[in-house]
Amino acid sequence: MLIKNYSNPETGRYQPPDMVKADRINIQAIKELASICTSHVERCNLTIRTFMRRFTRLCLGFSKKYENLAAAAALHIGVYNFVRIHRTLKMTPALAAGVCDQLWDMERFYDEVMDRERHVRRIEGSKRLVKRLNRGE
Repeated sequence: MLIKNYSNPETGRYQPPDMVKADRINIQAIKELASICTSHVERCNLTIRTFMRRFTRLCLGFSKKYENLAAAAALHIGVYNFVRIHRTLKMTPALAAGVCDQLWDMERFYDEVMDRERHVRRIEGSKRLVKRLNRGE
């Protein structure tokens, strides 16, 4: 865990406060405490805010319903990992990690999402049927 201490936390709305020190606390048995940083998480947050206007509070795309926000976030993460070619990787993160073996286009992504949705609905229907049979209906 990384705890940052600031000298003037109330410097202003757009000016960052001055960081005095950063305390690193070992929670997960990490061998090198100096390797603990927040830059990966902050980069992820910046990417989400940049590509998804729903996470930007003062814009027209701000989500008011949780279901819409969850669906938009799931679509963003799927496209980001399976469809979008990243400049530094020269491929998608899913290809780089070996999760898939070929580049997906939006049509393939849509087909995979719809197949998964049909599969989940089929399983949920089976569970409801088993529950009814167990109750003796």
